Amino acid sequence: MPGAATDDMVESRRYTQHAQGPAAVLAIGTENPTNIVLQDEFAGHYFSLTKCNHLTELKEKMKRICEKSGIEKRYMHMGDEFIRAHPEIIDKNLPSLDARADIAATEVLKLAESAARKAIAEWGRPATDITHLIFSTYSGCRAPSYDLQLASLLGLRPTVSRTILSLHGCSGGGRALQLAKELAENNRGARVLVACSEVILMCFGCPDVTNIVGHAIFGDGAGAVIVGGGPFDDDVERPLFEMVAASQTMIPGTGKEIGMQITSTGIDFQLTMKVPMLIRDNIQQCLLDAFRSMGNTDPPNWNDLFWAVHPGGRAILDSIEGTLQLQPSKLAASRHVLREYGNMSGATITFVLDEVRRRREKEDGEQQKQPEWGVMLAFGPGITIETMVLRTPKPCGLKEN
Repeated sequence: MPGAATDDMVESRRYTQHAQGPAAVLAIGTENPTNIVLQDEFAGHYFSLTKCNHLTELKEKMKRICEKSGIEKRYMHMGDEFIRAHPEIIDKNLPSLDARADIAATEVLKLAESAARKAIAEWGRPATDITHLIFSTYSGCRAPSYDLQLASLLGLRPTVSRTILSLHGCSGGGRALQLAKELAENNRGARVLVACSEVILMCFGCPDVTNIVGHAIFGDGAGAVIVGGGPFDDDVERPLFEMVAASQTMIPGTGKEIGMQITSTGIDFQLTMKVPMLIRDNIQQCLLDAFRSMGNTDPPNWNDLFWAVHPGGRAILDSIEGTLQLQPSKLAASRHVLREYGNMSGATITFVLDEVRRRREKEDGEQQKQPEWGVMLAFGPGITIETMVLRTPKPCGLKEN
């Protein structure tokens, strides 16, 4: 039986295993396929590609959605040659799940590896220093899963602790970052690689009334983030955002508003027009709960914060901006990502964080005063709202009063 010395060692470890202070984002990397799809040409191209030009009313509806989407271009692995080589993708009478999964297995991993290598290079430490890996995707349904394959490609240690998140949709990036925060803060010295990678191939198909919005806004992309807690390696590591508090909220009775179902012809997804309204009606309470969890009973002025919001669509951003009475500049990073990339599901929030970082670095160079506190928001099936309170890290050597 273990003796008193062992008990003392366990008790000592309990007090020393936690990080110093909150976890922080240490590096970000993103990646997209090379194929660009222009939004103003998409409806005509999509209906021709799927041989559905006879669905004139639906085609006109998609044109209107594209025009009002706030998107200028998206990135997609699929092109004309791909569809000609795989006609089963656009034929509902032919099973296509196996073909989709085979292709996604290559493309999802390729995007994730590239984004991860960029994040690791920016981080500045060797990949073997990564202790945990979290991979989020809806674009896979096989084992060994993407987390194990990515760990092998990057040369991570065999002992790296791996987690895969599946079918979290657009909230997957927010969920993965919250989990990374908890891992980093409760395992002293941990460095967590978060990878989110999606390709619309798994959901692509002929248009109908349930999927037309999704086909008009979704694109392909991958993002990777390194998360860690103190003490930091001051010679190499540069915290970008402190991850101070986080929460996850499910809106009761909304399970059918955003959904995905794996079938023999891929993944059927559903996105109803109620989503922006439901987020609008619940977002303020989610924010209040997150700040109150820090002991802040008085809500901040929302315009005194910086914002990293998942751009699920223009209507979602408009609804948040309106209900919180945000200045137009507050969601500029989210609107930029939506315009340049569309909605890349769970990977999108990493692009937004990267854009917020770029804008703040530019303002630093121009010696503009910036908000110290900020918020990250992501939304997905449930409807689930992921909320995280962020903070600008203190410069090295500068201590709080």
